[in-house]
Amino acid sequence: MPIHSAAVIDSKAEVHKTASIGAYAVIGPDVVIGADTVVDAHAVISGPTVIGQRNRIGSFSSVGSPPQDMHYKGEPTELIIGDDNLIREYVSIHRGTVSGRSRTVIGNSCLLMSYCHVAHDCILHDHVIMSNVATLAGHVEVGSYANLGGLVAVHQFCRIGAYTYIGGMSGISMDVPPYVILAGTRNQMRITGVNKIGLRRNGVSREAVTAIEQAFKIIFRAAPELILQDVLAQAEQELSSSPEALALVEFFRTSKRGVVKRTEES
Repeated sequence: MPIHSAAVIDSKAEVHKTASIGAYAVIGPDVVIGADTVVDAHAVISGPTVIGQRNRIGSFSSVGSPPQDMHYKGEPTELIIGDDNLIREYVSIHRGTVSGRSRTVIGNSCLLMSYCHVAHDCILHDHVIMSNVATLAGHVEVGSYANLGGLVAVHQFCRIGAYTYIGGMSGISMDVPPYVILAGTRNQMRITGVNKIGLRRNGVSREAVTAIEQAFKIIFRAAPELILQDVLAQAEQELSSSPEALALVEFFRTSKRGVVKRTEES
């Protein structure tokens, strides 16, 4: 596909010969765009940014802009985007900071709907969906196959576990464990159960889903007087043959912000 004659491409950018750049798109220096990637009209891509193959960058999106961080002084941080991502119109994705990871990373096959924002030093793993106007503050990590509803806002340094579904307009200020359905704001965040439909739709085996449900019961339905570390040890012992259940245990153990544990029955 062609590069439109009205596109503005810096001489220091590298655009693959099969990429398509729309009218009035601006591609800055130190930008690398891979094969069969399409950049729609009026999009702006700033560097250092590396974009892989078969991505679609929507109109009026801002990709690779400097971080919105008061301490940023123009250091050469970067944005890395993998393959097969769909980034819709008016999305903004910022580069990293030297005080963070020095890079923001988008994996493969993600869908970022209109007006989403991914701040500096975030990591999105593969197959993440962010619905319209979902917003990530700096240093957020989102696990594979996580699904964030419209207008979800995530506090800086939070982690969102894999296969998690977060309901629209939720405000997230703690780590959200993998495999769960969650909705609410800050002190009212509540987990409604295991995201069984999302797990099965994405190819997780019935046996693995059963083990996740068992781990969920052990961890989230434990008597309040029990110590969390003891509950985690119990889940680890009883479900030691399930990588998915062990991943849930490890998520709790590695949390720095604390993990949402309140359920509808709490």
